[in-house]
Amino acid sequence: MSENKHEKPQAAPRSAYKVFRSITTRWMDNDAYGHVNNVVYYSWFDTAVNAYLIEQGVLDVEHGQTIGLVIETRCNYFAPLAFPQTVEAGIRVAQLGSSSVRYEVGLFAQGQALSAARGHFVHVYVNRETRRPTALPANLKTVLETLL
Repeated sequence: MSENKHEKPQAAPRSAYKVFRSITTRWMDNDAYGHVNNVVYYSWFDTAVNAYLIEQGVLDVEHGQTIGLVIETRCNYFAPLAFPQTVEAGIRVAQLGSSSVRYEVGLFAQGQALSAARGHFVHVYVNRETRRPTALPANLKTVLETLL
């Protein structure tokens, strides 16, 4: 779903994503304008991707020697989301390097065909102590390849 820099971003269909996670909106997610504030979307990106990696057994946030640091993010918004909606976050991997991954996430109002928002973030995987880039562990790479 990578866009040409000169094209206007478009909502994405569900078929563009490999895995989905339901996320319950909270009362505090709404802002003064009655819809979810833009900063919450980035939290949902993290929640969808990291929960999936934890469930797959390839991310140990407390003791793992390899951690992902975000170096780039972007989000485009197409339709409002608001409490008390359930959001369905679709995830996929757009690019897989030796030590980096570009995750793409589509946020859908429950049951809707097109994303209300979509975005991406890039993780560079580093050694927890040295903070230097490190090769993706084999088990992580295997899981990420299923999301390409």
